[in-house]
Amino acid sequence: MQQESFAPPPSLDDLLDRGPVALFLDFDGTLVEIAPTHDSIEVHVGLPRELEELSARLDGRLALVSGRSLENLASYIGHIAIAQAGSHGADCRLADSTRIGTNPRKLSSAIRADLEILVSQHSGASLETKSHGAAIHYRARPEIEGDVVAAAQAIAKDRGLSVKRGKSVIELLANSTDKGDAVRALIAHATFAGSRPLFVGDDLTDEDGFAAVKEFEGLGVLVGGSRESEACYRLSDPHDVHQWLGLELE
Repeated sequence: MQQESFAPPPSLDDLLDRGPVALFLDFDGTLVEIAPTHDSIEVHVGLPRELEELSARLDGRLALVSGRSLENLASYIGHIAIAQAGSHGADCRLADSTRIGTNPRKLSSAIRADLEILVSQHSGASLETKSHGAAIHYRARPEIEGDVVAAAQAIAKDRGLSVKRGKSVIELLANSTDKGDAVRALIAHATFAGSRPLFVGDDLTDEDGFAAVKEFEGLGVLVGGSRESEACYRLSDPHDVHQWLGLELE
């Protein structure tokens, strides 16, 4: 990894002049601002339409790659016709909703019960249940991070689950997948093949995506403050991302 004062990426037009480009975009913190709770984000009403138009401009080489489940994403942006990967790559779909890769597994009711007990024991923590995993959020009380993470990791070890860390959240997944796996699965499909991939994201879980695009001579764009990262460019916030992508949301 590298840490430096990253420069902004070249304009999207400049990149397209060099050849076909595939864009892989994180959602929270990248296309929408981080909110106090996972269910209080604000999504611009025009975002779904703009994303579909951007996908058309890229000949379909656009994908959302999120930690949220696809069902949860749809509750904010609808069932739009672009490729999407939810639950950190566990559920990967093409623009026509065709699933690629292995079928994701769900958490058992016993594991969900364990997590509900964990949350009940830590005031300020909240449980987000997903189709293929669960997330424990503690943004409201960051001081409980150590205890919550330790307890969640113990459950994951006991139950054979994979763990993902993010900003004030720890996620447990039945599938051992990450956002890099989603990039690899999509770039192997005919729609994306032969293009230079760019991954844009803000969180620690996006580092897997940054690393994956480098395997295909692609580029990572970090959103937010500088830190050690596999990315080579940086944009300040979702507003800058919108401008760089040419989304008309004002």
